[in-house]
Amino acid sequence: MTFSPPRQANRVFPASHWLRIRFSVNENRSIILIVEDEPLIAMMLEDFLLSLGHEVRATCDTVGEALKAVQNADFDVAILDVNLKGESVWPVAAELRDREIPFILASGGHVDPPPAEFKNVPMIDKPYTIDRVTPALEAALAR
Repeated sequence: MTFSPPRQANRVFPASHWLRIRFSVNENRSIILIVEDEPLIAMMLEDFLLSLGHEVRATCDTVGEALKAVQNADFDVAILDVNLKGESVWPVAAELRDREIPFILASGGHVDPPPAEFKNVPMIDKPYTIDRVTPALEAALAR
């Protein structure tokens, strides 16, 4: 279903209006937490997720911020960069696992493999692409 602006003169609707309508009719919409320390990468990932019809609840760039967001647990799935400014994301992954919230691990390469307890978690290699994000989300939500 596609929405077009009304053909009324002098009436302009902001893009957020059309995004709300688009999200409200997307039955497969997920609410997502992004944990990523690179702002431009986080914005690009958010754009991909929005274009797929999902909602981004928050973006966190530190382990501490991410742990606080997990305490609220007001999202369906999380995407975690495994290395946040040199700090390992494993405490966040453990908290998500304990709360039974699905998540995806993301890596730019050159990192150690995840701990054995997370070896079956879906993984995305960076750079993010829609073709990589979509199957990883489907796999995480199917668990």
